[in-house]
Amino acid sequence: LGILSSQPELGQDLIELFNYLTGFSKQQNFRKLLVAPVTLRNGLEKLIHREIKNAKINKPAHIRAKMNSLVDPSIINLLYKASQAGVKIELIVRGMCCLYPEKKGLSENIKVTSVIGRFLEHSRIFWFLNGNNPEVYIGSADWMRRNLDRRVEAVTPIEDPDIKKKLENILD
Repeated sequence: LGILSSQPELGQDLIELFNYLTGFSKQQNFRKLLVAPVTLRNGLEKLIHREIKNAKINKPAHIRAKMNSLVDPSIINLLYKASQAGVKIELIVRGMCCLYPEKKGLSENIKVTSVIGRFLEHSRIFWFLNGNNPEVYIGSADWMRRNLDRRVEAVTPIEDPDIKKKLENILD
């Protein structure tokens, strides 16, 4: 998946990301992008915590994510907490998945699907219901320690409602 954008804030983030990659900047904050190793882990954790908060006050709470691998212990434990709080979680994981889905008392609200065969592809989509105002990201990062803490990875928000709908169709 890819996106072309004329959003000035996103363009400025990308300029600063390239400066970060070349060593000309030690950028620690971005306007739109979530970038590892500086903001991605914390940003994802905040998005999951928001769904937990919504579930606890009886607002709709739902997470859908598509990635290659899910092995990060902190993210997995946070997804377990979300499941226990009542957040519905649907994961499409192509490769390694260390999360134990649909286990009573632990992860009964988590469903994991593995896609293989001719439908196998490598896009990453992270979708959070956000109280019926979905927040959606695409990018390069899997939920692995190396991707969240040691590599430079980036995810970008998708704000256009039509594109969000197309990404929901992919998840469906």
